[in-house]
Parts: sequence; C-alpha cells; structure tokens
Amino acid sequence: MQLHVPPLPDKVTASLAGVVVAAFVIARLSKPKKLDTIPTFGSTTWLGSWWAGITFITNGIDVIQEGCEKHKAAPFKVASLYNWMVIVNGRKYLEEMAKSSVNELSALGAANDAFKIEYTLGHPVYENPYHNTVLRSRLTRNIGILYPEIRDEVVTALEETLNLKDNEWKSVPALQTFEQVVCRTTNRAFVGLPLCRDPDWIDLNIRFTLDAFTASVIIGLFPNFMTPLVAPLVTTAPRNIRRGMKHLRPIIEERQKQLDEYGKTWANKPNDLLSWLMDDAEGSERTVKSLTMRVLSINFAAIHTSSNGFAQALYNLAANPQYIQPLREEVESVVETEGWTKAALMKMHKIDSVLKESQRLEGVGALTMLRQTGKDFTFSDGTVIPQGTIVGFASRFTHLDDELYENAEMFNPFRFADMRERDEGANGAKHQMAAISPEFLAFGYGKQACPGRFFAATELKTMLAHVVVSYDIKLEDGATHPESFRFASLMGANGDARLMFRKRVL
Repeated sequence: MQLHVPPLPDKVTASLAGVVVAAFVIARLSKPKKLDTIPTFGSTTWLGSWWAGITFITNGIDVIQEGCEKHKAAPFKVASLYNWMVIVNGRKYLEEMAKSSVNELSALGAANDAFKIEYTLGHPVYENPYHNTVLRSRLTRNIGILYPEIRDEVVTALEETLNLKDNEWKSVPALQTFEQVVCRTTNRAFVGLPLCRDPDWIDLNIRFTLDAFTASVIIGLFPNFMTPLVAPLVTTAPRNIRRGMKHLRPIIEERQKQLDEYGKTWANKPNDLLSWLMDDAEGSERTVKSLTMRVLSINFAAIHTSSNGFAQALYNLAANPQYIQPLREEVESVVETEGWTKAALMKMHKIDSVLKESQRLEGVGALTMLRQTGKDFTFSDGTVIPQGTIVGFASRFTHLDDELYENAEMFNPFRFADMRERDEGANGAKHQMAAISPEFLAFGYGKQACPGRFFAATELKTMLAHVVVSYDIKLEDGATHPESFRFASLMGANGDARLMFRKRVL
C-alpha cells in the first residue's frame, strides 16, 4: 500500500530540502548541554551523528543491543535524525521509570513523538486519552461476559477467512489473514454485530492502521516545526474518519437517543466499547466524528500488535511442529472439563506460554516504556534527562539475557508453563502472558502499562487454542522461519510470509 502525495514544483522541493538540511544542522548544533554528560553510542560529531541517525533507522535494534553490551547498566544516548534518544537498562532505572508520574515521564508524549498522533489519529485522541481508562476498567471487567462472543467470532472469522475445502492444504498470506481475524474479533467487542463483519469496516480499520504508520514515518523525516506543513500532504486520517462515520453515525445516533431518554441504563443496551465510550464522553467528545476517531484509534493500537503477536507464534509453531500435539492435548483436556470459557483459558498454560515466548523473542521492538520528559528528570544516580527528551528502556536486551532466561536466544515454547508449574499458586500467575514484571516487558511496566493487555491475551489464546485443535499448519515446502521486519527500534512479523492450512486430519 502506498500513500498518494501530490507532486510539488521543483523550486518548492528544493526549498524543502534546504530547510530539512538547515534544520538538521541547527538541531545538531543546539543539542541540550545536559545531554553531554550522558555517554554516546556512535559518533558525537554533527556529520557523524547524522550518519548514526540514518543507521538507527535501518538497524536500530542492533544499535541498541550493542550499546547495552558496551555500556552495561549505564544510560547512553543514540542519534535519530534530528534528536537524541536516551536508552536505559537495568532494574534500578526500570523501577524509577515505572514509579514516575505522567507529568515527569509521559508515554503519550513519546507516542505522539513517534507516531504523530495529533495528525495521524486526531488531536482529541492526544489531548484527552480518556479511552485508556475505559480499556483498563470497563473492557477488562467485561471480558468474561463477552467471552462467548469473542469465541464465536474467532471460530467464524477463521472459518470464513481461511475458506478451506475438504482436507486440502491451502497457502494463505499469514499476517494479512490474521489481521482480518483479529479485526473481526476485536470489533465484536468494540462495536458488535453486524458491523464487525462488514467488509468495508474491516478494510477501513486495517487500512487506517497502515496509513497512520506510513504517514508517521514520512512526517518523521522532517523536523518538528515542519510537521503542520507536511502532515496534510501525507495523512489520510480525515478521509478515513469520514468513511468510518458513514458506518457509525446511525448506530451512535440511535444509542444517543436512548441515552438522552433513559440515561446510561436501558433495556437491551449493547455491552461494547462504543457504549462505554459514549457513557464517559463529555462535551465535544460526544460527537459522531469524535467517537469515530476514538474507535479507529483504539483499533490502530489493537490490530497491529495482536496480529503481529499471533503471526509470530504461528511462524514458530510451523517451524517447530513437534510442539503442536502437546498443545492439542492440553486444550482438549481443559475444554472437556471447563468448556470454552474464560476460566478454561486460565488453565491452558502451554497455550499462554507459546504466545508469551514468541513475544519475548520477536516482540514489537527493542524498546518498551518509551517516555518523553515533561520536565528535567533526574535518576537517583544523578543522571539528568532534559525536558522534551525521549527515553526508552531496552526490553529486548532484558528478554535475551541468559542470566534471566536459560538459552535466552532459543525458542522454548513451554518456558513459562514450566515456570508456572515450578512456582505454584499465586507466584505462578506472574508467569502468565498478561502479567507485567521486570523480566518481561512486552506490555510495559508500571502505571502506564498497556491498558488492553488482558483483552489482547484472551483474544490471542482463544485464537491459538482453536487453531491447534481445528487445523493442521505447516510452512510452505522449502520455507524456513520467516525473518522479522525491522525498522528503527521496531520489529514486526514478516508480511510476505505464507503458511499452509488444512482442516485437521484426525
């Protein structure tokens, strides 16, 4: 997919290029003095740091890994195109970041710096992220109630998307297939039937995610002061929001009538994310446009991360088929006594472990807990991070630490299931997929950890459990484990890889 950017006159293009070069030089020469005390991984000269910034874009994951190996637990900085990013590692810094206030270290500020939320998703999403509270409380509390619908959509979406015939093997584009299934299942809980199955709604949400990411990358190639000029040329958010409003307007208007007449409780009120957002929305947030923007933005976060995580798990199992039978035996044994319920999922330790181990090895990048300093932030060792600086914790370095995980670079699908068996009771629960800990940081850590992680874990475990008992999977002939996509500090499942599916042969 490509974005259409209107061609610019040669003189304008040359002028923009000149501004970008000038901005780069100014940025390098105006580096905050307080950053000078933090060691640099790479060159510190303005030309050398420019090349280091290019290198970070193309090979950021290795840059961070090598920087951590060199500086151990000491903070260091790496160059991006126009700024410096501070990388920290080690339990002490992790705990101090986790305990910091939102005003000191802001996850939203860092997300806006990376993804230009104000322009790619919309200003209200950045200025008033009330949806995070809705996800953390209402969505999490309702997972058990919604589970029959989640399970139904997983089964139906996989059957319809794969569209298998008899017992024949079929090659499918893995990531694109899972995006469809994740989108449908997620939106069963977000907007309900029948909209969650509408082809245009599904296409819109998947496209919105890809468009927003692409636009943020392009905007990021320019200095911040040019963002208001560049963003309108590359972002498709206004068009996508109008498209979404066509679907949501009649639903929102009908629900608003009920809200106005009966308040927040009425007979047969839909129990979904849209209803919860409408319950909590105030003022301008109650408009069709704002609510549409909000739903699309939550989908932006949910679809990419969940489909990526599921694809990585399936790639690992297809490359290591000897682990599929133990998963089948676990699922069949649990379902026989518990049925397909949320309680059953809690007992599927191996299913949970495969997904968590895949996240550990092939998560969404080398950094988690990306934060932007709202003011000068001082760690307990005296390291000062200037206001406006991006700070990231080196989670991949932690996940690949042999002192924490035996043979850390090896895929061990039942690693966390074994840990749960060893640490029985309450201590065992800390090894489940949705749990956050200093050793496992895929969902972040502390007060600003991912608010939707329990829903995501439920969705992914249901998908994997259903796949292993209902389908046979394998790599295409001659194929090996698909290599992950890398960009800067980000990592993603291979988007070109294909998997073979057939109905399970008993």
